[in-house]
Amino acid sequence: VQLQASGGGLVQTGGSLRLSCQPSTRTSRSSTMGWFRQAPGQERELVAATRFMYSGSAYYGDSVKGRFSISRDNAANTLYLQMNSLKPEDTAVYYCALTRATLIVSNLYNAGAYEFWGQGTLVTVSS
Repeated sequence: VQLQASGGGLVQTGGSLRLSCQPSTRTSRSSTMGWFRQAPGQERELVAATRFMYSGSAYYGDSVKGRFSISRDNAANTLYLQMNSLKPEDTAVYYCALTRATLIVSNLYNAGAYEFWGQGTLVTVSS
């Protein structure tokens, strides 16, 4: 499965961006998808994830709670990440990820639990 991510760019502090990720094949109801990010010199960290079996489920990293929102358009087979109130510390390469299993909650934060990864899209927030 290939994941095509898009929507990154340069934005000022306080601004908004929406990232999109479209798998090359239809995702099953048992899938889990997420957004991770990685800043230079830092480990890849979970931004947000959703488990398809639990419609509307959303899990967020502590640093983005209340500012970011993950959603999915079933018809378009596309995952989104709406990012509001962006801060300079949100600057990173953002990756979408997919696994064909329903992960337990504790594993949502584990990058190694995901099978497929997008190419990454750069988000830069200027101060």
